[in-house]
Amino acid sequence: MAAPPMTRGKFITLEGIDGAGKSTHLEHLSALVEARGRRALLTREPGATSFGKGLREVVLHQQTSALAEALVMFADRAAHVEDEIEPALAAGTWVICDRFSDSTYAYQCGGRGLARDIVVQLERIAHPGLQPDATFLFDIDPATAHERQRGRSQAADGFESRGLDYFTRVRDAYLERQREHPGRIRIVDASGDLQAVRARLQRAFEDAFA
Repeated sequence: MAAPPMTRGKFITLEGIDGAGKSTHLEHLSALVEARGRRALLTREPGATSFGKGLREVVLHQQTSALAEALVMFADRAAHVEDEIEPALAAGTWVICDRFSDSTYAYQCGGRGLARDIVVQLERIAHPGLQPDATFLFDIDPATAHERQRGRSQAADGFESRGLDYFTRVRDAYLERQREHPGRIRIVDASGDLQAVRARLQRAFEDAFA
């Protein structure tokens, strides 16, 4: 008797403005996946692949146009999808990615005014037919996020230092994107302490994969 076909893994992304705290919940989300008997791969953008590491340094620390930023992000993303994400999903692994194409929509379109249709076209080129099964958008007031960032010890990168008005536009773009894709993008209130946010994330995860 032939072996049953491999069940494709699920693709989960975490989004939010800098200071929303999304990255602190990656391990917890991985544990929720593994509690279901599934393997989980944690990854991030930009810079998950050897090709992308150099691009990450360029895009985070060098100032350039919104279009150039988007092109660099999607070059990194194309390599990431081909080298890491798609092979893992095909093997039945659930992939949990810290940022994906929604970030480009929010940061380069919302934050810097790049035309939305450019991101739509780049998505079709870099990852045709691939969208996350669920996206958890960690939403927080930009002023609160800014205060969190000020409490960090490391120096801010080029994105983190762009100011409150910029991050307000980024947040607005994220919320606009959520209204366009309400079935995929689930808002997680990122205010309050770690345990409170974690509980909200767990409820959102259970609802997404009920």
